[in-house]
Amino acid sequence: MTAALPTVSIVIPAYNEESTIRHCLLAAIHQTEPADEILVVDNRSTDATRAAVEAMQAAFPQAGLRLISQDDEQGITPTRNAGFDAARSEVIGRIDADSAIEPDWVEQVRRVFTDPELAAASGPVEYYDMPLRGFGHHADDEFRKLQVHLAGKFVFLFGSNMAITRQAWLQVRDEVCPDREDLMHEDLDLAVHLALQGLKIGYASAMVSGMSARRLDDDPRDYRFYVERFERTYAAHDIHELRLLTPMVVLLGIYPALHLQRRLEARLHADRALEV
Repeated sequence: MTAALPTVSIVIPAYNEESTIRHCLLAAIHQTEPADEILVVDNRSTDATRAAVEAMQAAFPQAGLRLISQDDEQGITPTRNAGFDAARSEVIGRIDADSAIEPDWVEQVRRVFTDPELAAASGPVEYYDMPLRGFGHHADDEFRKLQVHLAGKFVFLFGSNMAITRQAWLQVRDEVCPDREDLMHEDLDLAVHLALQGLKIGYASAMVSGMSARRLDDDPRDYRFYVERFERTYAAHDIHELRLLTPMVVLLGIYPALHLQRRLEARLHADRALEV
C-alpha cells in the first residue's frame, strides 16, 4: 500500500524584499502540484514588501497565499518561528524571499516525506544570477552530498531550500536558540536541535531551488562574519568537530574570485547601460 502524500505549507520570512518577493512567489505558485498554502511572514518591512504580496494575493486568489506579520522582534529566527507556528500542513517548507523553487519542488517534497522516519530535509540550489547555472547546480549538489557524508548525525539544513514535518517542529520549537544577538545560522541551529533529539535529517537531490548569489556582493568583513556563523553555531552547542566546518572553509576560499567576478560584471553591465 502506498503511503499517503502529506500536505505541504511553504513559509517565506521577509524583511524589505520588495525587489525579490514577486519572483519568489511566482515560482511557489506555479507548481506541478500546488502547495496547500504559502505564508509570507513580514518582519517590520519598511519598503513595499507587503504591498507586493497583497498584489499577488489579488492576482492569484486560489493560491492559498497568506500574509502574516511578526512585529514583536526583528530577526530571522523569530520570523521563521512565527511562520512555522502558523503553518497548517503536515510538512512545512521553508525558503528565502530570494529563492525560486523549481516547478516540481512541492511534488518532490511530498515524495521525500512519504518516509515516516524523516523529520526534515534539504536539497541543492542553483544560483540564478551566476554564469554556468547548470554546472553550478551540479557542483552544489555534489558538495552538499559530501557534507552529508562528513556530518555524521549533524546533517545540515539550508534555509533557502528545506522542509520539516510539523511534528518534528513541535518537538524542538521550545529548544531552538533565540539567537537575539544574531550570531548563528538559524537553519543550522535547528538542524543541531533535531539531531540532539535523535530525529532524522535527509538530503534530496530532487528538491531543487534557485537562489541569488547576492551574498557574494558583501564586503570581505561582512562576508567573513556571515560565513563564520557555522563555527559560532556549533560552538554554542559545545560541538567542536573540524569536519563540520568544511562548508565554512570552502565558502571563504571561493569568495575572492567570485566577489571580483561579480564586481567586474556589474561594472560591465553599468557601462553597457550608459552606452544605450
